Amino acid sequence: MSVSHESRVLRRSQPVDNQAEADRPLVILVDDDDSIREALHELTLSAGLDAISFASTRDLLEAELPDRPGCVVSDVRMPGLSGLDLQCRLAESGDAKPIVFLTAHGDIPMSVQAMKAGAVDFLTKPVRDQILLDAIAVGIERDIKQRAHSRFVKEQLGKLALLTPRERQVLREVAVGRLNKQIAFDLGISEITVKLHRSNVMRKMQFTSAGELVRVWEALPADVREGSEA
Repeated sequence: MSVSHESRVLRRSQPVDNQAEADRPLVILVDDDDSIREALHELTLSAGLDAISFASTRDLLEAELPDRPGCVVSDVRMPGLSGLDLQCRLAESGDAKPIVFLTAHGDIPMSVQAMKAGAVDFLTKPVRDQILLDAIAVGIERDIKQRAHSRFVKEQLGKLALLTPRERQVLREVAVGRLNKQIAFDLGISEITVKLHRSNVMRKMQFTSAGELVRVWEALPADVREGSEA
């Protein structure tokens, strides 16, 4: 029998104290067929992965999940909200977990829609165990990278908040390759003032080189870069 989410899921409001546990991948299974859900649960456990299961998209969306890396394995056609609806809802919530779709009733337009929206794979039931486990592994690896990138960006945004508006302007100009004298002319300030702002940027953002400055700038969200330009 698959284990219900009530007994297996930790609440998001409850931080995971054990770092090893927090870093351990979690596979989230969504299928309205009890026998398939149970089989998927046993398969993931046999591969050494933690798993939780839900009988519907609504059940998952209403649950409070632990903050752990992982991926979703979801049926497409289910009563109520479909797997594609789930994919959209997760993206809208800012928690775009990688999804592996597994369905017995898929079609080409449906698979194209899923893949364009970022699905890891779109598999047809029945599927070989290893093919599914390989797709899950890809999804987990993708989520680990996404989470690391999100942490990195959050850290940089915290540092960016320490800059004055003028320092942000100078940061942007340096990042796009402008020389100090060009920046001074464009902003209507002296070159010495530009150098001072640039030094402040390097110190506050804890940059050790211009290359690091450019790398961080390019990793920032587009709306943040555009705001600095304005």
